[in-house]
Order: sequence, then C-alpha cells, then structure tokens
Amino acid sequence: MRIGELAQKTGVPARMLRYYEEQGLIAPRRLQNGYREYEDYLVHRVRKIRGLLDSGIPTRIIGDMLPCLNNTEATVVADPDPELREMLVEQRGKRTERISFLEQNRDALTRYIEAMDRAVPASAAS
Repeated sequence: MRIGELAQKTGVPARMLRYYEEQGLIAPRRLQNGYREYEDYLVHRVRKIRGLLDSGIPTRIIGDMLPCLNNTEATVVADPDPELREMLVEQRGKRTERISFLEQNRDALTRYIEAMDRAVPASAAS
C-alpha cells in the first residue's frame, strides 16, 4: 500500500509516517519509481507506535522496544538505564490505571443499556 493509504488506515499523517521511517521505526520497500510501498503488517505496528508516543515514550526508546511489540521473549537490553526503567514503570502504571478506568466506564455503560432494555415493554422490543 502507498503512504496515503497507510495514513488513512492508521489515522497517522503521512508526514509523521515519514518521520517514523527516519527514526527506523518502520521500513517500507522502495519501488523502482522511488515510491514507498508499505506492507500490511505495518498498520498494526504504526498504531502501536502511535500509542507508545501518546504515552510519552520517545522514539529512541520505541525503537529499542520494537521486538516487544511482537510479543517476543527474545528482547535483550544491552545497557539498562535505571531512570528510563523508572519512567517506563510509571508509564505502565498509568496505562494500568487508565485501562481500569475504561473498564469501569464500559461496565457502567453496559449496566445502563441493560436497564434501558428492561424498561422497554417486551412487545415494543420485538
């Protein structure tokens, strides 16, 4: 797919996709005419990268984390930085809190929808 299609599928502007490429986060193939050709698997990767960036993780760290995006156990950190680890633990905690909050909201919506459904007379629901 071309850059415009990847941008549309991911909601990430083409300019930002070029930046991801400059940072080594994605690597499109180059066609003979110089156009970039993006593989389908990059849609998922770009969405994950965007989520990590939104969490405050810099691209240099995301580049190191790329193997983890594929859920591999083969991730090796050559020179662990204690401050970076602390920041990542903090970010993970924030994501856990956010997930809990979102789950609570989802459950509240479900309960409200169920209450609405119970309020509708059986004959009207058919």
